Amino acid sequence: MAEIQRRDLMKGAAMAAVGMTVAGNVTSGAPALADPATGGRPPVALVPGGRDFPKVGGNLGNQNYSALREIRRGNLRKLGGAWVNRIEGGLASGNSQSTAVAVDGVLYIESAQGNVVAVDGATGTTKWTYRQTRGALTRRGVAVGHGKVFTHGNGSWVIALDQETGAVAWERQITEYGNLEKVAITYHDGRLFVGAADGDRGAGLALDADSGDHLWHFWGIPQPGEFGNDTWEGESWRTGGATPWIHPALDPELRLVYWTFGNARGSRSSQDGSERGGQNLFANSIVAVDMDTGEYRWHFQSVHHDIWDMDNVMAPVLADVRIRGRMRKIVIYGSKTGMYYILDRETGEAPLGIDERPVPQEPRQKTWPTQPFPRQGPWTETRPVEQPLGTSVPGHPARAVPNYATGPLYTPHWDTPVLTIPGHGGGADWNHQSFSHSTGCVYTGFGYVAAAHSLTESSNGLRPPGEYQTGGVVAVDASTNRVRWKRNLPYSLAHGNGILTTASDLLFIGQPDGNLLALDARTGRELWRFQCGAAISSSPITYEVDGEQYLAVYAGGTGIPYGNSAPRGDFLWAFRIGGAVPPAPTPPPPVVRRPVQGAPVEGSAVGDTVVIGRTYDPATGTVGATESTAVNAMAPTHLRVPAGTAVTFTNHPGNAGVRGATQFFEGLFDVRLAPGESYTHTFRTKGEYFFNDPASPRSTGKVEVY
Repeated sequence: MAEIQRRDLMKGAAMAAVGMTVAGNVTSGAPALADPATGGRPPVALVPGGRDFPKVGGNLGNQNYSALREIRRGNLRKLGGAWVNRIEGGLASGNSQSTAVAVDGVLYIESAQGNVVAVDGATGTTKWTYRQTRGALTRRGVAVGHGKVFTHGNGSWVIALDQETGAVAWERQITEYGNLEKVAITYHDGRLFVGAADGDRGAGLALDADSGDHLWHFWGIPQPGEFGNDTWEGESWRTGGATPWIHPALDPELRLVYWTFGNARGSRSSQDGSERGGQNLFANSIVAVDMDTGEYRWHFQSVHHDIWDMDNVMAPVLADVRIRGRMRKIVIYGSKTGMYYILDRETGEAPLGIDERPVPQEPRQKTWPTQPFPRQGPWTETRPVEQPLGTSVPGHPARAVPNYATGPLYTPHWDTPVLTIPGHGGGADWNHQSFSHSTGCVYTGFGYVAAAHSLTESSNGLRPPGEYQTGGVVAVDASTNRVRWKRNLPYSLAHGNGILTTASDLLFIGQPDGNLLALDARTGRELWRFQCGAAISSSPITYEVDGEQYLAVYAGGTGIPYGNSAPRGDFLWAFRIGGAVPPAPTPPPPVVRRPVQGAPVEGSAVGDTVVIGRTYDPATGTVGATESTAVNAMAPTHLRVPAGTAVTFTNHPGNAGVRGATQFFEGLFDVRLAPGESYTHTFRTKGEYFFNDPASPRSTGKVEVY
């Protein structure tokens, strides 16, 4: 029986590797917009948005695409603000990651406070507000259906509101399956599909929309006796994580729900695989389950035995495209790893080929010997670009902070930090993708946020201070898995910066600096921008009222990945051709370089000296008594001096060995110092100059020259 189960277990991976022995040619073709089996109508899951944009993701296939075409390149310069609603009265704090939905001319949005607001889509007037009673909670969008609006509350509550009035229809607390929060609820045909955002073990659930009654659940980690449990060593399955912290896709014709499950974790951190040997299903997997019963149908695991927090938990996208001359029903999955895994959504096989390839091993981590790679390769860099010491690397977005051990994607680690890219906060994270019926491309925002992993790091890895956190947008042909175009932009677009495409071949995406951009969906060329007043960590939507097309976006902001430097707000904007509401005042832009730890210290207070390998107490102005290799082991970490100042870098005489300072990315100096030795550099040009210690690259400082 165990051997039969093991053969079955490998079936999911084998399906994903169907193309291993058959290369085949791929024929690009337009996506299917109609299905003979449905009388020529598009499949329910793939009906594009039109008058309404009824759910987060636009439709059940999460295509974030609209058939509306009144807003087009020819009149885009006339696109202006129709109205703006400060839904929380001017609030400029909290985490606002909610995407609006539009039904029957009304927009429904959640605020940073957890309140739900219904707004007239033509006028911007608030129709009703539900005041959250259980405290603030990061939310990512409501569901609308069955005459109700569905939202979350702290403590794993699911709340149903009357769609017309906002009055509570019912509330249900469900605590058995992980923390039900953050994940947008999905409604279809009298049911709610709800995911657990966190917990020792997460599940995807189906609830009755009339009452909140539990109908079925599917665990991200199987219990003993269930398919996949033997991929967890010992009792590690009990606390292995694998939570589905994004909303699923649904295919009513196939009666399947597609859940994506998060990373595995050990008793210490997600970077520690030493106590959870095996593939660790269904972590880092997409799983198709029966819509009516919750029973397993198939799975594909994109990262086996993850020790890098590289879970591909993005809302999967469904599409019908022509591959090798044959129409295929596909699901597009990924990708923090910077790769798309394109699968047949009925069987889980890979029509374009995915190969299991050997990867570097670390026996102490119990790493899996292979990882799956789509034959077409990644759509972004998967290895940091090295900077030769003493030289500059002018602006390469994937450049590595110096002195770290580096490697390609899937390089294992133990106690020495290893820097890889895209990083667990890079590639494409939980931002919403878009599939265009017009171009046949799937689009995503992405980030360059390299991360150093080791067991000495807490949580899920170190994003090195001083690195540039930028990103861009990429268009991938869904029928070939090949890049059509890629556009680098100043900011990371991996965290909630969702994409909308339209039948007029426009692409809309918001940036963390508050700008909403319109790009040409066929080329990536920027066509229009509008300042919304706060960081945008949600998806734009479009809808129609009285024959007029509107574009809407919520600009509220979040701290990922820019911390408190990202501007916050509560701006719900709508736009139309001829709109006359002017842009909001431009807020301070996010700080794109990862900051050092510690507040600025005037050079005059410390003799224009930085002590390497020691921490600094700003309250007392004293240098630490013991040697340190912590991130803040520069005393001080942030030194402010006027231009023309000579700054001295000293290896504390009490340190045990050689320490030093490497300035990056300008390459001004790279020195090694024995205990007690010093080096002096005169900073003549205004700017900020990061440096780290070649003996311990985690220890990083900055000289700010004014």
